Amino acid sequence: MKASTFVYPWDVNGDPGAPARIASLGVEQVTLAAAYHSTRALTPRHPRHRIVTAEHAAVLYAPDTRWEGRTLRPYPAGPWAPGDAFAEAAEALSGAGLEIHTWVVLAHNSRLGAEHPATSVVNAYGDRYPWAPCIAQPDTRAYLTDLAVEAAVRPGAAGTELESLGWYGLQHLHAHDKTGGVPLGDAGMYLMALCFCAVCRAGYAGQGADPDALAAAVRQALDPLWKGAAEDEGWPGVEKLLGETYATATRAWRDETARTLQEATVNAVRAAAPEGFQILLHADPVTYHVGANPGVDPAHILSVADGVVVPCAGGPELLPPFSLGRTGREAVVAANFGIVSAMGGRPGDLADDFTRARALGATEIRLYHAGLASDADLEVTRGALAGR
Repeated sequence: MKASTFVYPWDVNGDPGAPARIASLGVEQVTLAAAYHSTRALTPRHPRHRIVTAEHAAVLYAPDTRWEGRTLRPYPAGPWAPGDAFAEAAEALSGAGLEIHTWVVLAHNSRLGAEHPATSVVNAYGDRYPWAPCIAQPDTRAYLTDLAVEAAVRPGAAGTELESLGWYGLQHLHAHDKTGGVPLGDAGMYLMALCFCAVCRAGYAGQGADPDALAAAVRQALDPLWKGAAEDEGWPGVEKLLGETYATATRAWRDETARTLQEATVNAVRAAAPEGFQILLHADPVTYHVGANPGVDPAHILSVADGVVVPCAGGPELLPPFSLGRTGREAVVAANFGIVSAMGGRPGDLADDFTRARALGATEIRLYHAGLASDADLEVTRGALAGR
């Protein structure tokens, strides 16, 4: 199975030894960030720094003229990725024999929400999620599609991986995050992700659900959870809390909204890309899930994109729906494993995980993240890749 590791440009730029070190892991490809959200990242081997603070979501290259005169536009990076940081890192990594694919984060942007509050998801209580652009809004959809095209099709890239191309919700590690005091469970998190901006309210109405009554029903459904009631899991839990009629209306609106955005974005990237350019989506096989790996219908998404990158932090159990959902053509099903022990990764289990992933239909491997991992974690990962 082909293997790729995620890398930031600041892991490579200014560190002459980085490309050879990454190539020595045994990966054939690097998934290199081209557009990324705000973060504070460790660089344990870099000769110039140990901590990089990316203060806001940004493109890690110089955006072009397509954005002139537009209100919603990408932000250039600050000193953490000056100039065309992506191109500089890509050239160095290519020189070490590694294939370059872009890593593009889309509907996850705190600065966009701070400067343009009306673009954000609004929950049933009226709280805005500035990190979560509402993907139903026409201007936001146009912005995300054009950003995907520009950031994905960088010179020298052979493909792209589109993250957060779908709904985002409460699940976000915000600065000094303190939202875990009440366990909401899968169903509660879905209810907290429902957007009630003007566009989404109209969308629910189009599904036969009065938006004011729906918002009240969501608040009522969540009330027992705030008081410490047992968590409800899965879609049956949503239907139990909200009622089947309202639950079905919300899912119909949200599934269609995400699906059409994914179709439009993939088609736009494909139209701008050279022949053979690979387009993958970070995805979860449960359509109502939200976040960096938004929910998709496996059979549908594999008829649109060239494949998916599937979160496998706890093991490869999410892979089978994608393996079974393949159409007649070849499709990539990449299992994404964490290799940073201190962040919950399990590099010591990689050998077994690779075997299980292959048996469950994985065709490729992704490793998160070569720039963040310790030397010890990288050494264990190197051994597991050698034994693939």
